[in-house]
Amino acid sequence: MKQQKEAQLLTVTAAVYVTGNTLRITFSNGEERLLDFTPLMQQGICRKLQDKNYFKSFTLDPFTIDWNNEIGFAPEYLYEQSVRL
Repeated sequence: MKQQKEAQLLTVTAAVYVTGNTLRITFSNGEERLLDFTPLMQQGICRKLQDKNYFKSFTLDPFTIDWNNEIGFAPEYLYEQSVRL
């Protein structure tokens, strides 16, 4: 039974802007977690996320959070970087 659960694909099912650079993210395993994106905004294309209007303009694709088809993170990475509520 444990192996079957581990094999389940982790996806983002919902995301809500909270404050600052933080989103509340709901994952397909039912967990809600908080992620402060500040450390991720320091390099490369992710610097675009420093623009508050751009940061707030995310959408959800079938798997994860997406910014204008330019910036996206693997759901597993978002999960690992976030803290459980």
